[in-house]
Amino acid sequence: MLTEDILAREFTRIVREYYPQVGELLKYCHVKVIRGQWGRKAKNHLQYIGIYCSGKMIDDIQAHQHIFREIAENMGLTQVVFLNATRLLRDPMSKLKRSDPRLWLELHLLTA
Repeated sequence: MLTEDILAREFTRIVREYYPQVGELLKYCHVKVIRGQWGRKAKNHLQYIGIYCSGKMIDDIQAHQHIFREIAENMGLTQVVFLNATRLLRDPMSKLKRSDPRLWLELHLLTA
């Protein structure tokens, strides 16, 4: 968990340092490293960047997806995924509140 937080902060720092205008957009987003598994035995762990942002910001963020994917690839991460926090919070089937209450609260701050 600790290394994932460090990777997310490093990703954000690199974006802000090399692409300041795009880095300004990340102020209104939550960046998180998400760990996924691939295959039956779940030995293959994939790490990718998840950028959570409000429904209003999602189009602006996705316009710069080539920058985010290039940086993630150079950091050894698999991919970048853009998630609409507004939609995620309104989903009645979402288990985010129980599984990660801190992220749930941070997403509420983003969408307010």
